Amino acid sequence: MRLHTALLLTLALAPCAAIVHAQNTPLPPGTAAPPDAPASTSTAKAGPQPGPLNIAEEKLDARDYAGARAVLLPYLSAHPGDARALFDLGYAEDAAGDTAAAEAGYRKAIAADPKQFEAQAALGLLLANQGRRTDAVTALQAAALLTPAPPDPAAQAQGNRTLARLLEPSDPAAARRALIAALQQSPETPPDTLLAAELAAAAGDTDAAADAYGKVLAATPAGSPAQAEAAAGLAHLLIAAKRYPEAEPVLRKALASNPQSPALNSELAEVLSAEGKPEDSIAVLETLHAGHPDDSAISTMLADLYTQTGDLDKADTLYQQLLATHPHDATLLAAHGDALVRGKHFAEAIPVLQEATRLNPSDGNAWSGLAFAASQAGQPQLVLDALAMRSKVMSETPATYFLAATACDSLHATKRAVELYRQFLSVAGSGFPDETWQAKHRLIALAK
Repeated sequence: MRLHTALLLTLALAPCAAIVHAQNTPLPPGTAAPPDAPASTSTAKAGPQPGPLNIAEEKLDARDYAGARAVLLPYLSAHPGDARALFDLGYAEDAAGDTAAAEAGYRKAIAADPKQFEAQAALGLLLANQGRRTDAVTALQAAALLTPAPPDPAAQAQGNRTLARLLEPSDPAAARRALIAALQQSPETPPDTLLAAELAAAAGDTDAAADAYGKVLAATPAGSPAQAEAAAGLAHLLIAAKRYPEAEPVLRKALASNPQSPALNSELAEVLSAEGKPEDSIAVLETLHAGHPDDSAISTMLADLYTQTGDLDKADTLYQQLLATHPHDATLLAAHGDALVRGKHFAEAIPVLQEATRLNPSDGNAWSGLAFAASQAGQPQLVLDALAMRSKVMSETPATYFLAATACDSLHATKRAVELYRQFLSVAGSGFPDETWQAKHRLIALAK
């Protein structure tokens, strides 16, 4: 049986590498070399082969997929259980763009020979290209337990690399094992190092993750996707550790070669904001937003910064746009409500914050905002109701004692108001001079 090696097309889920299989054909076109790449020229043989299969596989090597199919169909009519021929037909169907027929061919090959590594690997890669993560994992995990005939570490490494990428979001530990297996089977590549960094970060090993990101930065050319991804990953670690002065030069260096990168620009805006440079951060985000007006994450960051810097009309415009497409996003509603409160639009803020707290009753800050808005709008019972809900998820503060005291005062619940004013004064310190003056004078008035 002759063997061939073909370069895989770049998978969205994993980097590509060469892979060998047990037929005289490349792996499926969803994972094979582009049309202008040279055909495989391997001539290894495992023994004499039936004439029709050799002919079909030579046509597959020459990318004459229709011709190969024309040979394979009559052959399979006479030999329906031939796993090798079923695999070849699956490949021919895949090359013709009929992925359903290709999948069927691969599955028939596996049914005919469950130990055929090549069919399991081809099926897994085909499913991965289709975004069918769960099915792809099942196929590639099965392939990982098999051995190509003859052995081909590069083929096994590619399957394990793809498996590692597929497992990364749901099972980092299993992804790490798959990556280790791949590295035992073939040399390490920059995408491997990036994945290792991501897995280390997910496991909480920030030192190992930072080292791996640094290794990629040192080994890849400026402006390459790997450079941008490594810089973004390293900056994320530094931001999480609040090491903003270290993160900024990493990001600026990467942006010199990748000025339009949304990830790098977003992280730079976050760093600048954390460093107390909100205007610089807004400038970065405004440019980014102009190029990506439909990116909700960018719009949300910009709206939040507008709120923080007091540009409330711009913030309100962005929140309205965001909520038009995400009307049930509790976080957006709470942020919009906060902007309305800061703009003293208390009556408008109340229904927005009520909806936010209905969707997410555990958001203590939204309950605080609702209580304050209700206080300013003259709705004391709503103040008390909101504070009661807030107390279930957050501790009391001087501000909550004062809001509750004034609400009870307005409702003529004198005894409770006196208790709350006294609680406020016991914890207020010097941070609330106006409220302290008001509390003291109300206690005098209520004592009469």
